[in-house]
Amino acid sequence: MRLSHRFRTGLRASLIALTAIAGASLSSAAYADSGSVSIRIVKAGFVIGGSAGSGTLTFHGRRYPLSIGGLSYGFTFGASETRFHGTVTNIRRPSDVAGVYGQAGAGAAAVRGAQGVVLTNQNGAVLTLSGAQTGLIVSADLSGLVLSLR
Repeated sequence: MRLSHRFRTGLRASLIALTAIAGASLSSAAYADSGSVSIRIVKAGFVIGGSAGSGTLTFHGRRYPLSIGGLSYGFTFGASETRFHGTVTNIRRPSDVAGVYGQAGAGAAAVRGAQGVVLTNQNGAVLTLSGAQTGLIVSADLSGLVLSLR
């Protein structure tokens, strides 16, 4: 009977610890919020590529201008323009969207194509974007995209 009592006490302590950990995780996630994003990116390159653009974050009814820049390395040939629309989640304030987003990918566009991407930065912000790409480009590369508030 003594072993049974120790087991129940240990089990109860474990359940209390797990509940506390889960509560802490849920409370920090509960404070996270989301917003909408519209961006325009122009990309061009031959082996090494560059991209630049601008956009807008809408968060709690306010609009925040964004600046976008980036580099890619790999097989890149051509030029394109992509207009993305989507959401940013897991942010607490507008500045959380700023940061470096990395991606490995491959794609091609001849006149017009569709794009979809999910990216995460060092702040934990998650961009879920889709849009239309125009231009003539073929790429298989590693790229980094930097978003900043203007």
